[in-house]
Amino acid sequence: MARLLSELAGLLGLELRGEDRAIEGVNTLEAAGPAEVSFLANPKYTHLLANTRAGAVIVAAEHADAVPCALVSANPYFDFGRTLALFSKPQGSLSGVSDMAFVHPEAELGDGCTVYPFAFIGPRACIGAGTVLFPGSYVGEDCRVGSGCLLYPNAVLMAGTEIGNGCILHAGVVLGADGFGFARTEFGIQKIPQVGTVRLGNDVEVGANTAIDRSVLGVTTVGDGTKIDNLVQIGHNVEMGRNCLIVSQVGISGSTKVGDDVTMAGQVGVAGHLSIGNGVTLGPKSGVAKSIPDGETMGGAPAVDKSTYMRTLTVMPKLPDMYKRIGKLEKELEELKKLAAKE
Repeated sequence: MARLLSELAGLLGLELRGEDRAIEGVNTLEAAGPAEVSFLANPKYTHLLANTRAGAVIVAAEHADAVPCALVSANPYFDFGRTLALFSKPQGSLSGVSDMAFVHPEAELGDGCTVYPFAFIGPRACIGAGTVLFPGSYVGEDCRVGSGCLLYPNAVLMAGTEIGNGCILHAGVVLGADGFGFARTEFGIQKIPQVGTVRLGNDVEVGANTAIDRSVLGVTTVGDGTKIDNLVQIGHNVEMGRNCLIVSQVGISGSTKVGDDVTMAGQVGVAGHLSIGNGVTLGPKSGVAKSIPDGETMGGAPAVDKSTYMRTLTVMPKLPDMYKRIGKLEKELEELKKLAAKE
């Protein structure tokens, strides 16, 4: 659906500079046409403004004069996302509850729920208003799903799992599988029963094929507003705070406590029974073996503070040359020792 730029400016609270026109979509600076909006968030791409054909560009004030038509923003990337939301078409084409879905007679569905064919909703499960369950999604017995949630194909909520309002579970998510609890005994490896559950707060998004394990006892928790990428493993009894960003292939071992506003880049590994403070940032492939206080930025394996990590990165490419130089110096030192011994 086309919208006037003046309408977009009003909806987003932005200043329009230039001619008003109809906009039908959003695109990159290189590919956008006269009926599309683009954006500039990274100054390294400023040179693209000169040749873009976009009908308007969302830019910071200092770049507004570089294009014929601008939507002036204090945060162009954020407002670009808001613009995308106005034009994007939601996935899915059905409404209502399919006759080919299984909904247990003891389950409760709120108003306006959509349940696709081959979804399963178990006994005593409670689904909030406006929630959508795509094909293959599984909601086990005694689960609680808030209102306005999206469970994409093959998302799994094992028994007793709870998620808040506005949550998004992408394809293949598994919440509430057994935690990795085993003990070595004289009789072999014995399983420790995992009888707790998983609880997600409001507005949590979990990426494809991510697993969050149920606790041994009690609850594995994820706080409001936290966003988790694809292929993440969160172990049993983990307590994760609010508004965290957890990037792909992170692994968090059991019983670790993660504070609010924590960022973990790709492939971070966190040992169990640790405490990660509020506002901590961990760089890619960090290996965390000790608890971290609030506000730290760290990287490396084992993880160290940012300044040490950056110095280490600077030195690493020089190591082969340093190795040769040290070898040469060692030989020279041995020769000097031999000369000194003769004297």
